[in-house]
Amino acid sequence: MTKERRNLLLNIASIISVYIILWFFQKYGTEYQIRILNNMAVFITLAVSYNLVNGICGQLHLGPNAFITIGAYTAALLTMSPAEKQMSFIIKPLIWPFSVIQAPFPVSLIAAGIAATIFAFLISFPVFRVRGDYLAIVTLGFGEVIRVLCNALQSVTNGPLGLKGLKPYTTIWWSWSIAIFTVIVIQKLINSSWGRAMKAIRENEIAAQAMGINPFKHLMMAFLISAFFSGVAGGLLAHLITTISPTLFTFFLTFNLLIIIVVGGLGSTTGAVIGAMLFAWGGEALRVVESPMDIGPVHIPGIPGMRMVLFSVILMLVIIFARRGITGRNEFSWDWLFSKLSGK
Repeated sequence: MTKERRNLLLNIASIISVYIILWFFQKYGTEYQIRILNNMAVFITLAVSYNLVNGICGQLHLGPNAFITIGAYTAALLTMSPAEKQMSFIIKPLIWPFSVIQAPFPVSLIAAGIAATIFAFLISFPVFRVRGDYLAIVTLGFGEVIRVLCNALQSVTNGPLGLKGLKPYTTIWWSWSIAIFTVIVIQKLINSSWGRAMKAIRENEIAAQAMGINPFKHLMMAFLISAFFSGVAGGLLAHLITTISPTLFTFFLTFNLLIIIVVGGLGSTTGAVIGAMLFAWGGEALRVVESPMDIGPVHIPGIPGMRMVLFSVILMLVIIFARRGITGRNEFSWDWLFSKLSGK
């Protein structure tokens, strides 16, 4: 059996194992555990797609919250029934055709991704005319523009009131299937000639251009693919928390994603997955430090906010002792695993 065939079979077996674990949690797990698993999957989708631009292409993009926002509102407006929309939009009625159409959840997710991609295409022309800090400022500005528009366009987004009472369509089957699909698609892209060209742009854009690589074309492709999956993840997020408002999609969401890919390993899909899982699970596990505790005769009162303090300390330790993140730019492979097991 060739290595390629063996690795393919191992990948398939791994995916099947993930679904077996999900089935176990679905049958025997608590609602809280399922919620954490859903959060993990959504953040994996967001982190892996965000890493494509920041890590693989090496461009400091600070506007993924814009794509998540567009995806969340698009999916929410499409899945709500006309009667639900009429009840929600009490200040200004929803504009046509959103007021009369309703779509199934899968269709709404695809529409969410397409809407985010269209917006990414429109802003890519001014965005990629600049580089470095200027690109970060421009993308940050577009992210804030979308948030402000969500507050102002009451006939589309219901303004500060947001959208409430969404159906909880996001299950662990939907969230993890999309997360696995995202990882496969983006990893295939990274390992292709397009991905190698993106890495060349990251290392030295002038040298890459001299070798015949079109930086704008490759950066736009990464930007659009990242936007599509961010939009889909936004749709999943909306139907996971079942209520959305502009305050949910601030720069803090982008900052969390940036932490995930930096701690995991900037430029590594494996690192993005590990970082997303640790972030989603660790944020909940550290809640215990905010609860009152008795250690022998000593009573420690609960301190609100201590969870984020401890989280910050852990983050600083990771940055000090693993400056390139948990995985660096390395990727998991079966050949690496077998070489470690055999002691080579």
